[in-house]
Amino acid sequence: MTKTLADQIEDLLPQTQCTKCGYPACRPYAEAIASGEADINRCPPGGMEGVARLARLTGRPVIPINPANGLERPRPVAFIDENLCIGCTLCIQACPVDAILGAPKQMHTILPSLCTGCDLCVAPCPVDCIAMIPVTGERTGWDAWSQEQADAARARHDFRTERLQREKEENDARLAAKALEKMRAVTAEETNTAEELAEKERKRAIIAAAIERARQKAAGKPE
Repeated sequence: MTKTLADQIEDLLPQTQCTKCGYPACRPYAEAIASGEADINRCPPGGMEGVARLARLTGRPVIPINPANGLERPRPVAFIDENLCIGCTLCIQACPVDAILGAPKQMHTILPSLCTGCDLCVAPCPVDCIAMIPVTGERTGWDAWSQEQADAARARHDFRTERLQREKEENDARLAAKALEKMRAVTAEETNTAEELAEKERKRAIIAAAIERARQKAAGKPE
């Protein structure tokens, strides 16, 4: 299968999924470069070597990393102070590659071999118990990150994205089933007065509106 330009650009990105480029993941950034929307110097984790790789592919000139997107630096790994962690799970929800283990109200921990150093877990932490610790000495950019690590991070990110979508669809299906069951229960209610009939129809209208909103949301349409 012939790869598109966006595919080839994505292959050259470090797959840290850090969003420092201003896009929600590496793939959208690759697509923005391919379309001419974004410059090739917005990926600090790739560093200047990353810019050079993208320049060779796209034919664009090599330019410095845009400081608005961050600075090239040694690769860090997140560390959780277990004495301070309150088990809120916000860091788990923020991690783009499922590199954090834990459960609600239980202590969390980082899997260093899976952490991409994206920093995304730091800001959501309400007790500031997460620190980013440099682990590559003076090595920065692609000198601090291998293609094998990038491929593994990309696979974990894609798997997580698919899992979250599947869980959302399953939850939406459960809610839809509950709504239909509620509609059947309300429809079966006996009414003996005009007031009871009006209340019954009010309930049915509310449930029907909720079902319609869910249908439009599933179809990707505005409510």
